[in-house]
Amino acid sequence: MWGKSLAAALLGLPLTTAVIGLITLSWPGRPEVITLPWLLLSFPLWILVMSAAFSAQSGRRAWAWMAGLTAGSYGLLHLLKLLGWVQVAA
Repeated sequence: MWGKSLAAALLGLPLTTAVIGLITLSWPGRPEVITLPWLLLSFPLWILVMSAAFSAQSGRRAWAWMAGLTAGSYGLLHLLKLLGWVQVAA
């Protein structure tokens, strides 16, 4: 149980942030209009991600799939930025 709890607590927010970032940057339209609704949906998504960690069969599996999804999401985000498909305004 501790393994699942730590995976949910430590990897839930970074995974949620990466997914919301991917959706927000990839969504067509002006970022000023798109960002707020997706940010408002980040809390329910965060709860869903943390709850999903407890559906894993073991703490090791929860860590594995959450770490894999987190690394993959941030990797995809950086790849999209590198290719110039999404841009972050400074």
